[in-house]
Amino acid sequence: MNTNKKVIINFLWRFAERSGAQLVTFVVSIILARLLEPDVYGTIALVTVFITILNVFVDCGMGNALIQKAEADDLDFSTVFYFNIAACSVLYLIMFAVSPLIAAFYEIPALTPVIRMLSLTIIISGLKNVQQAYVSRNMLFKKFFYATLAGTIGAAALGIIMAFMGFGIWALVAQQLFNTVMDTFVLWITVKWRPKRMFSTERLKELLGYGWKLLVSSLLDTIYNNIRQLIIGKLYTSEALAYFNRGKQFPNLIITNVNTSIDSVLLPAMAQEQDNVERVKSMTRRAIKTSTYIMAPLMMGLTGCAVPLVRFILTDKWLPCVPFMRIICVTCLFYPIHTANLNAIKALGRSDLFLSLEVAKKIVGTILLLSTMWFGVYAIACSLLAESVCAQIINAWPNKKLLGYGYVDQIKDIMPGILLAVFMGICVYPISFLQLPSAVILIIQVLAGAAIYLGGSRILRLEAFRYLWNTVSPWMSRLPGRE
Repeated sequence: MNTNKKVIINFLWRFAERSGAQLVTFVVSIILARLLEPDVYGTIALVTVFITILNVFVDCGMGNALIQKAEADDLDFSTVFYFNIAACSVLYLIMFAVSPLIAAFYEIPALTPVIRMLSLTIIISGLKNVQQAYVSRNMLFKKFFYATLAGTIGAAALGIIMAFMGFGIWALVAQQLFNTVMDTFVLWITVKWRPKRMFSTERLKELLGYGWKLLVSSLLDTIYNNIRQLIIGKLYTSEALAYFNRGKQFPNLIITNVNTSIDSVLLPAMAQEQDNVERVKSMTRRAIKTSTYIMAPLMMGLTGCAVPLVRFILTDKWLPCVPFMRIICVTCLFYPIHTANLNAIKALGRSDLFLSLEVAKKIVGTILLLSTMWFGVYAIACSLLAESVCAQIINAWPNKKLLGYGYVDQIKDIMPGILLAVFMGICVYPISFLQLPSAVILIIQVLAGAAIYLGGSRILRLEAFRYLWNTVSPWMSRLPGRE
């Protein structure tokens, strides 16, 4: 199987896995949003921030090190496995000890037992992260599909039952724990790799030399991406945090499905071609053009459909989240540039450069955040948009030298699709003012938006549209009933 076909097939499996997981999780979160008032949901959002930060430590950057290393063997994998178990155990003890301090800082005593229970996920996840690296390195993403499906569906059922029984935040805790346990269990059954009784300090030092930079980079990125929520929770109200967090949910649902799928498949594919710079450049360019072509209409369409969508799914009490949703949509529009550029840098083995970029972006972002945090929650959200523009330029800058593919060339490649998506969003927005049921308005907007974007792509002969059409049409012809 050639590389292009292998990448596409694995992307589809990864996309199916992410889509299924996010869809189920999204439905559960909607049920919780309907059962709980925004201020109560803000407390749940605050706990989720700490879960997200904890998950960064699970991998320690070693998973990416195993994927990137050209000749990783059982000694490498076993060494990382035992190291991660020890590291995750230490991290759990630390979180267990500091949870009362976190609860006191936010003046929410109930956070202490919640954080202690959820911290168990880092130990459980430490048992599976080498399996995840093995799956990614060998591009066996079908394994993720089955593991995630089992964990997510079971966790969803448990969370919904507990929510209706009045367990409140503990429904979310049980859901998260069950999901992690089941996901780990299924991966251990379906993935053949098992740790051997071997450990090498020299191999660990070698892998840490690459991985620790990615860990610090990921930690900086995760803390920075969630610091706004921590600040809003402290300076403003739980209700304001709930609206901000809910505004992020809809665009993040799309980002997680599309961008994370691309990210998961792109790094191992590029790593296999790391000695061929021209090939890495070609893959980077294709990823940016194609993923932006997919992402742009989804984000612009979501901005135009925001009001009827929130009314239909969440009810009118959540309408204050709409401005946040629109700001985040514009911010997420350019995520494919970040993903493709950073994966190219990682695939070429430049984790040192990757860390330098993260530090530079976080300095710029922190300045923007500190300049806006005192002017309200909307100002904090707008700082995300300004930070995204700066981050695009910073992420793309090294690849002008490494690949001969700089930021200006990247913008030229994606601008036709973005302009068409913006035009589509402008066209569907007025439909939201029709005096019709929200569900009917949404159907009209989706159909009109799809017709405008696909029709415009065909009329303008966009290259990304032709590429996707030529890729998908042979598969469509093989469907039952198509001769």
